[in-house]
Amino acid sequence: MSAEPAENYNSHRKKVDSPLKRSITDFYINLSKNKGALIGGYLIIFLIIIAIAGPFLTTFDPFEPNYSVKFEAPSSEHWFGADHHGRDIFTRVVHGLGLTLSIGFFSTLIGGIAGVAAGIISGYYGGKIDAVMMRLMDVLLAFPGILLALALVSILGANTRNVVIAVAISAIPTFARIVRGSTLATKNLEYIDAMKALGASDIRIIFKHILPNIVSPIIVQASLYIATAVLSASGLSFLGMGAQPPSPELGAILSDGRDYMWDAGHITLFPGLVIMLIVLAFNVFGDGLRDALDPKMKR
Repeated sequence: MSAEPAENYNSHRKKVDSPLKRSITDFYINLSKNKGALIGGYLIIFLIIIAIAGPFLTTFDPFEPNYSVKFEAPSSEHWFGADHHGRDIFTRVVHGLGLTLSIGFFSTLIGGIAGVAAGIISGYYGGKIDAVMMRLMDVLLAFPGILLALALVSILGANTRNVVIAVAISAIPTFARIVRGSTLATKNLEYIDAMKALGASDIRIIFKHILPNIVSPIIVQASLYIATAVLSASGLSFLGMGAQPPSPELGAILSDGRDYMWDAGHITLFPGLVIMLIVLAFNVFGDGLRDALDPKMKR
């Protein structure tokens, strides 16, 4: 049997794979030029690994009180110390990390999908649809994100699910505005007019030609908004409007320790530092991601 078909197949594979590999390589090179973004990306990966694997490696129960060690300072046995119920703070922070990140990811995902849909429809169809949808977005933007989320949670009830819904709703106008602007710029390109002239349906044009061309700002905004979502969720939990005790959500741990800040500062110190790391990592990474994906934003 001739080896020619195999050679042709391998050659074809190289031709198909090389553009994708080249794009990934170019993206990594552009991202690596921003050392802060690269560090932020590695830190995000590290935090996700800890959130997934950490709960299986800890030896203490995050909910079981042990009053014989309450307010114990950080030690070799309790790395982050113990809280007012004697619960190991390191264990609670590790368990809470996954919960806090989950709230950030899911609220951004839900809000992003709704915002992208609203932005594309508004930008593509224009006219009265655009006017009505953008005025609705203006109403939502009139409220600061945390205030809007607080109002929604007050109506829906204080629990983790409603926090996700509230933070997601507050994300919609930001995504919608960005996507609308990108859609307006893309839909006026000549090849879009050519597709319409050839009889392509609106659905095909939106999903095959417009959405792939505006995915970069969506990804950047999503990476940046996760930090905002984490801050909002932690803030709501701190105010008693989010995850309820004895949940180890990071904002709830901060709320538990606020009455003991002067006598046992370690209760609030470590969850506060972890929240700061999450927000810093996503903000720095998102900034570098914007530079890597958008050549016009190069410094």
